[in-house]
Amino acid sequence: MTACAIETSTGSEDGGTPRAGCAITADGAYAARLARSGGCWYPERWTLDGPEPYAVPLPSHQPEEPGTEVQPMSDGRVLVHRTAAGRHVFALLYPAGPGTGELPLGAVACAEESARLRLLPPAPGGTRAYALATGRHTTSVWLVAGGADGPERLAEIHGRCSGGVWLDHTGRMLAVNRETGGHTKAVVVDLARGGEVSPLLQIAPGSDDRVLLADPDSGLLLIRSDAPSPGRPRLGWGVLGSTLPVRFPECLLLPDCAVTPFAIQPGQALTPEGCAVALRIDGAFGSWVGVWRPAERRVHHLPAPAGWLAGAGRWTAGGALCLPYATAAVPCGLARPAVPAPWEDRAGDAGRAQDARPGVPARDGTEPAPAPAASPPAPGGSAEAAPGGPSEPASPGGYAEPVPGGYAEPVPDTEADPPVSAAATRPVPLQQAPLGRLVTK
Repeated sequence: MTACAIETSTGSEDGGTPRAGCAITADGAYAARLARSGGCWYPERWTLDGPEPYAVPLPSHQPEEPGTEVQPMSDGRVLVHRTAAGRHVFALLYPAGPGTGELPLGAVACAEESARLRLLPPAPGGTRAYALATGRHTTSVWLVAGGADGPERLAEIHGRCSGGVWLDHTGRMLAVNRETGGHTKAVVVDLARGGEVSPLLQIAPGSDDRVLLADPDSGLLLIRSDAPSPGRPRLGWGVLGSTLPVRFPECLLLPDCAVTPFAIQPGQALTPEGCAVALRIDGAFGSWVGVWRPAERRVHHLPAPAGWLAGAGRWTAGGALCLPYATAAVPCGLARPAVPAPWEDRAGDAGRAQDARPGVPARDGTEPAPAPAASPPAPGGSAEAAPGGPSEPASPGGYAEPVPGGYAEPVPDTEADPPVSAAATRPVPLQQAPLGRLVTK
């Protein structure tokens, strides 16, 4: 039996569920967060797809509790999830002249006091919103906005589930991390087939294997598992629908830091190794942003903008990282930090510079540039090097300049852990290709 049941609602009530940061629609057009003015909390919608971002406050008839969940919809409305006396109430807020309009959607009542209901990440398309209700022995997936008649239970799963990652562009395939028998494994829930559950990730029988992020275009999966070192979860990556091994790069293992991926670059069809991944890094010196690509096997460390809504952000298909932030001077801002180009692009630039050296034949078959006359010997019998000569490459295992937090960026090792070939990453049905082997390099 499920822990929660539908309850008709004709109004909205206040309550709270732990929540922080902000949520961004899958297309990046809108964001929503819980803002504070004085001692009062209220929902705020951000419009991000215009020339400049701007915020629209959506205060209700009374202040929200600090833990109220908010989520933007594709039409600009904001879904609000409030709790009170074991009831989870949902409503849509929208600007209405000088005030805020509110459309009640109904409520979900949980019979178990320990049951927890929370919103899932914004679904593709942005017209529907979902929630995950976790009880002692079962978990339910609810459609809470966009349905025909109030909240609707779509699936009931045996075991306690957490997380929630969308695997496709239609909002049909949902990955959750299910705890059964003392271990956690990622499974796929097919919402179009009555909540049919199939395995997604099992590295070892006794390991805890969780899916954190997924990109439907490339198939890149970000996972956390303790298979490499029991009791010590590590970040790794795999490819959805591939039999290639799961890998756990050493560069993602930062001492005394918590590393959490929060965004994957979209639009990189069949090239998961080239996707840029944004990381939230929390350490003794605060929080900052990391950028990592599977092919490079290194992490670039970037300072977070002041007022960053930590853990929130998105990539554009072109590789621009957008980070929402709010300060007293800029209450609604979108930072676009300079992100290092992919390693192959930098290598290509170096190759083109090598071609341009005097006397070196170009790779396109054109005539080499004429070499300048030799410089006269310098005093002491030595000659000066010709300008534009090649610089010495960094030695394998070398380090670049220090970065925030006291860490240095390792020079990538291009011989170990080669990039995954695009041909090997063609997606196949999930049920036929759960992830498998373990590689720790």
